[in-house]
This record gives sequence, C-alpha cells and structure tokens, in this order.
Amino acid sequence: MIRVGQTASATDPGRKRRQNEDAFVLRPPLFAIADGMGGARAGEVASALAASAVNDAGAGSGGEQRVKELVQEANRRVHERASNDPSTSGMGTTMTVALVEPTGTITFGHVGDSRAYVLRSDKLEQLTDDHSLVAELVRRGELSERDAELHPQRSVITRALGTDPDVDVDAFTVSPHDGDVYLLCSDGLSDMVGADEIEQILRRNRSDLDGAARALVRAANRGGGDDNITAVLFEMVDGAAGEPDEKTREYAARVEPDDEDTLHPEDAVPPPPAPSDEPAESTMIVSGAELQAALASPQAPETPQAGLGRRLLALLVIAALIAVIVVLVWWGLAR
Repeated sequence: MIRVGQTASATDPGRKRRQNEDAFVLRPPLFAIADGMGGARAGEVASALAASAVNDAGAGSGGEQRVKELVQEANRRVHERASNDPSTSGMGTTMTVALVEPTGTITFGHVGDSRAYVLRSDKLEQLTDDHSLVAELVRRGELSERDAELHPQRSVITRALGTDPDVDVDAFTVSPHDGDVYLLCSDGLSDMVGADEIEQILRRNRSDLDGAARALVRAANRGGGDDNITAVLFEMVDGAAGEPDEKTREYAARVEPDDEDTLHPEDAVPPPPAPSDEPAESTMIVSGAELQAALASPQAPETPQAGLGRRLLALLVIAALIAVIVVLVWWGLAR
C-alpha cells in the first residue's frame, strides 16, 4: 500500500522583505501553501486565514470535490474579512493544496502562481499551471519561457483567493509512484531558483527532506531572495508504516546530502532596516476584463538600459566644457 513517508517544510522572509506573508499546512495527509498579497500586512492576514481554513477542516476524503470545498472555504474566509475590514480591503492569496486519499492517490487544488512539482525517477515535473498573465501568454505561444522570466508583468496574477465571493479552482488527481517526492512552493522559490537547480537539490537530498527544504531556501536567497520563500515537501513510499522503503535506502547509500554547515556568505547578513512605510506586496491581481485587454495587446519585455549612467556623465562633462568656454569668451571680450 502506498503511503506518505518523509515530510518537511521551510519558510523564510527572503532578503528584501521583513514580513513573511507565506503560510503553509503540514498535516499529513493534508498539505497546503498560501502566498498572501496586499499592503499594510494584509497579505499576511490573507494567507493565514486561508491556511487556517484548510487546517481546521482537516483531510477527510472525497477527491476533487473535497479539495475544491477546502479551497472555497479558504476563499470565503478571506473575502469575508476583506469585505468587513477596511484595513484589509483588496487583499488576496494564492493557494495550492495536496490531499493524499486513503486509496493512495493525491488530489491537488490550485489557485494562483504558487506551484506543485513532483520528482519522479530523478526528473522534476511541474504539475500546476500558473494563473498569471505571462503564463497565459506562454501558453498562447506569444511569449517564450525565457522572455517570461524577464517580463515586466510577471508578478500579475489572474486568479486569487479573497477577491470575489467564489473562485475557480483547478483540481486534478495523480497516481503516485513509490519514491515520488512532491514539492509545494511559493513563487519566492520558483522565481529565484530554476527547475534544473530544484531538481538537483532534491536529488542530492532525497534521503533527507528536511535538508532539502533548507537547501531550497538557501538557494532562493542566493538567487536574490526577492520575495518570501516557502517549501513543503512530502514523499510517497510503498510499504508498512515505519518500514524504510527501498527507494530511500538506495538514495541514502549513494547520495551525499547538502552540508547544512556550508552557508552562503550572505546568510549571516541581517535584513535591511525597517523602512517607515514598507512597500506593499509586488504581486498584483487583474480582473478577467483586464486580462483580456492585456492579452489583446501584450507589452514586450522591458530591456535594461545599459550604459545609461555613462551617457549621463558624458553629457554633464560636455555641458561643463561649454560653460567654461562661454565664460572664457565673455572674459576675453570684456577685456
């Protein structure tokens, strides 16, 4: 009988934000992640409400319908709070849920751009589709994966919990294999760490998912740490509870896990001082009408203006020379 094996989680505010607006649920056989958005710490409220709703409801069973009910209840709580509390008006959150059924199958529910991956036979596969503007452009063939990473609207999501009384939930079921490792993560990880590196980290730490979660957070911080970072991991194994599975024994025998004592130099650097007005979460939500308008005339990715500082300096030097010449000519005429 296939069952849940190791589980692990790690979360970190990242290098650019003082508040962590991510929340997660690690309650086998139920797992979830929420990435909040909204100013004045409203994103933190939204993600906490959503995670609490899922945690309070518990696992149960019922397949895709059950998972949709969990996400809808989370949406109801966030929307109700945003409607009744002016300080949280407009807040929202992403949510990705994984529920391991008594039969061993796994049902996912998904809204937003937090992701679910599976590592199977040493290959990483993304299971969820991002509900974002650039992801829609990529799916339509109007934007390449590479350009999507640099697109100025990459933080614009098209679906989130809390913005409307009801939300459209993507739900699907997968049949796990012995040795599968599943990852739920916020975009603070997936935006900073490429799929190839995520795959390598999970492979290196296959026998120690706690170490894998910490290694993923460190990699995201090394990549810039632009946003909050959260990773929730669980494996599926075939065997009686408490019995080590063959896949874990195999990896433990041939793979050295990441050394936790080996830190990036910046890992000891404290976060920046708290600003007087902390900027709001950079993720934005667009309505259906706004999405259609954006898709009808998508903006091209912005290209950094290389050498702008040097050109400004050259202009200043030229202006100074002209001023000197004018002064000398005037002085000569005056004599």
